[in-house]
Amino acid sequence: MTKIAFIGLGNMGGPMAANLVKAGHAVTGFDLSEASRNAAAKTGVSVAGSIAQAVREAQCVITMLPASTHVLYVWDELLGFVDPGTLIIDSSTIDVESARKVHDFADKAGCPSLDAPVSGGTAGAAAGTLTFMVGGSDGAFSRGKHILESMGKKIVHCGDVGAGQAAKICNNMILGISMAGVCEAFVLAERLGLSHQALFDVASTSSGQCWSLTTYCPVPGPVPTSPANNDYKPGFTASLMLKDLKLSQQAASASGAATPMGAQAAQLYSLFEKLGHGGEDFSALIRMLRGNEEATAG
Repeated sequence: MTKIAFIGLGNMGGPMAANLVKAGHAVTGFDLSEASRNAAAKTGVSVAGSIAQAVREAQCVITMLPASTHVLYVWDELLGFVDPGTLIIDSSTIDVESARKVHDFADKAGCPSLDAPVSGGTAGAAAGTLTFMVGGSDGAFSRGKHILESMGKKIVHCGDVGAGQAAKICNNMILGISMAGVCEAFVLAERLGLSHQALFDVASTSSGQCWSLTTYCPVPGPVPTSPANNDYKPGFTASLMLKDLKLSQQAASASGAATPMGAQAAQLYSLFEKLGHGGEDFSALIRMLRGNEEATAG
């Protein structure tokens, strides 16, 4: 059993903390949201009244927060309360530069650290089947792997500090581009009189096969568990996809990489969000691409 502090008990962090409890760890959590704190308490998480209280005597601290600014602020605060040697893990999706900054914060405080963003969405968080992309030293990874295994099914050590965030940004750029392509293909099929099921049956077993098609199909019917069958209630919102695509473009600019498809996908999701669809699942992009009344309905 490991004493773990979990900061950020929202849609992803809440179920992740619950899975740590199920694995037998002693988890103390904190979140600014009363609703999130109450929900976590029902899963066996001991709820603290502050970050300082949550991290007291913790052997490991995990953060799951919305953006880089939150991670920088929270790590700067919590590192003033933890003992040297405490393992600090961030599972937020942030830019590589900020990830390296918080690793530096931890190093100066004498704490090993990992950047460990996830893939798998809220369903994966609840089921404990997340993929963790991890950056950090071999020693820190060895200490943290068994903890991450309580929340995920695949744990990949991608390299040194910041490598986990780099892998996450690249992965989600692929996802954003592929979903846009799948949506375009279904729109074209509709205009050509081809049924959704016919295109799915062909593409899912041919060279067009990809996760965006076979697991997260953007039209109702072929994949019953996809958000398209539930009026695009989000597993992963369009706004979050836009956030990740923007991170990819920042990284591309900083590194001199050419990512024209990533840039185009970012523009599509930016327009989709401006039309009022940011809270819908990112696969709902197909509504805008159809160019009919669905595209601009708020």
